[in-house]
Amino acid sequence: MALRLGTKAEAAGYKLAAFDSIGSTNTEALARARAGESGPTWFVTTEQTSGRGRRQRAWIAPRGNLAASVLEVMRVPPSVAATLSFAAGLALERALQQVSFEARARGGASAGFYLKWPNDVLADGKKLTGILLEAENVGADRLAVVIGMGTNVVAAPDDTPYPAASLHGLGIQVSAEDLFAALSDAWTEIRGIWDEGRGFGEIRKQWLARATRLGEPVSIQSGSATIDGIFETIDDTGCLIVRTADGRRVPISAGDVYFRSAASSGAA
Repeated sequence: MALRLGTKAEAAGYKLAAFDSIGSTNTEALARARAGESGPTWFVTTEQTSGRGRRQRAWIAPRGNLAASVLEVMRVPPSVAATLSFAAGLALERALQQVSFEARARGGASAGFYLKWPNDVLADGKKLTGILLEAENVGADRLAVVIGMGTNVVAAPDDTPYPAASLHGLGIQVSAEDLFAALSDAWTEIRGIWDEGRGFGEIRKQWLARATRLGEPVSIQSGSATIDGIFETIDDTGCLIVRTADGRRVPISAGDVYFRSAASSGAA
């Protein structure tokens, strides 16, 4: 089965560069942007051999998994472009819900999909996808933004900081090709809502409605600091807001999130 764009993505003018195997779809997208590619273009494979995630962690996609990066060239500040990672989470969650529903109609299993700050989709509490956003100036106030989205379709790694899952491991029999078609359409819709950052308020609202463990105790490891409290919300820039035991509301712009029991967090 060949990788293909969804009908909505095709109608919106997205292009597709599909690879049988590639080192990193993000790396390829950035190289094309430096060479003058203006997008919007998807770079997609079902086998990625040297991909990377946040904090330069490896993200390898064995044959049958999905690695997809979308290149968008725009005129927005980097701080605004960064909020596209929340749009990507929404698009992935929407696509996963769609293909899972279709698989369930064929007699397959089901799973609950939720969003985890800053850029993961969880399936039944386990990491199913990862998102990596990278951006570079390409001249004349134009910013090349690449949003990489990787999904464990047929296999999940066993050496991750968090428990990981795959769709097939959960009993959801879908292909990377069908998931990508759904994802490209979902991205087209969510990207339209985002609207160069003007629609982030709606993105934020929808993201919070799908957030895992909202209102529950959380521990954030940010650099050498650890911040414990209650996951209260995300603000209008995408920072996670933690309410600490002494009542402070602390904004977190980057860090690793760990969920804790109320007793272990010291939260009331």
